[in-house]
Amino acid sequence: MTWSSYGTYLIFVVLVVLAPGPDTMVTLKNALAGGTRGGLLALFGIAIGNLVQGTAVGLGLGALIVRSQPLFLTVRWAGVAYLCYLGFQALRGAWRGDYRMLDALGSRASGFRRWREGFLSNITNPKVLALYLSVLPQFLDPGHSTTWDALLLAYTVAVLGAVWLLVLMALVHKVRVWLQRRRVRRSLDAVTGTALIGFGIALATEG
Repeated sequence: MTWSSYGTYLIFVVLVVLAPGPDTMVTLKNALAGGTRGGLLALFGIAIGNLVQGTAVGLGLGALIVRSQPLFLTVRWAGVAYLCYLGFQALRGAWRGDYRMLDALGSRASGFRRWREGFLSNITNPKVLALYLSVLPQFLDPGHSTTWDALLLAYTVAVLGAVWLLVLMALVHKVRVWLQRRRVRRSLDAVTGTALIGFGIALATEG
């Protein structure tokens, strides 16, 4: 792998990372409910999920998972169920609109719960695995590339994804007072919940 091909890969990854997806919505959901700490914990869970999936692909395990239809379908439907569950939670919050109670409950939510939401939303999303498997080979030379080259490409996605979510968290923090307005927050919860359920439905109907 040359620096030129890696530069091209970086441009592609930046475009992929900037596209809104479940990771973005889960981070926003936790940032709104649990503040900066909640968002960071979810972000950390997402990053670990990305690293696990990237490592699996780099070591050749990802292809085995994809080829094992029962295992792949299990991961896929677990992802569908979890995204819809998170989406329903957000929609329920928007419907009730009782954010004083929700914030009180949210402040008592364990850090592990927020980390778990980020981790599970990422690790049960087989589209992340499929992305690695379909894109990485385009930038690797079968005759010269090593496992370390594959891991570098995979970890680049995880790092850039985390950086983008950190930028998003900083933006949320700057406008946090405005976001805490009841009408604004209900609208954001409604959009976030609808998007998460939409991602779940799209995952269920693919292929």
